[in-house]
Amino acid sequence: MITIPRDIYDAMIRHALGGYPNEACGILAGGGEGVVSEFFPMRNVDESSISYFMDPKEQLRVFKKMREMRVEMTGIFHSHVASEAAPSQKDVRLAFYPEASYLIVSLADRKKPLLRSFKIQNESVSEEEIRIGSNPC
Repeated sequence: MITIPRDIYDAMIRHALGGYPNEACGILAGGGEGVVSEFFPMRNVDESSISYFMDPKEQLRVFKKMREMRVEMTGIFHSHVASEAAPSQKDVRLAFYPEASYLIVSLADRKKPLLRSFKIQNESVSEEEIRIGSNPC
């Protein structure tokens, strides 16, 4: 399970909608145990509606900031602008952090964005529960 404070959830949705019609992406961090305390919106250098790629220099800055804050990466976030909130074959193939949660928000209905979270290990995908604040999503 991953737990996300309401303000961070809202920031993730705003970032996804703000990136539309391209996919948006970001990094989630926290003190462990799947509890998120920080959201780092990232720029999608692919500028694509069907893929995302984080700027490696920006990623390095965020990883340094996380070290300074003494938090660890808990998740990787991105949006799907026209498809369901499920990992694509490419998402699975490029899931390089088996300890991380992979959160995907579908903007297929932009008035009702749908967020789901997955663990991806050795190309095996399993959905995990999301708690927004103290409420299951």
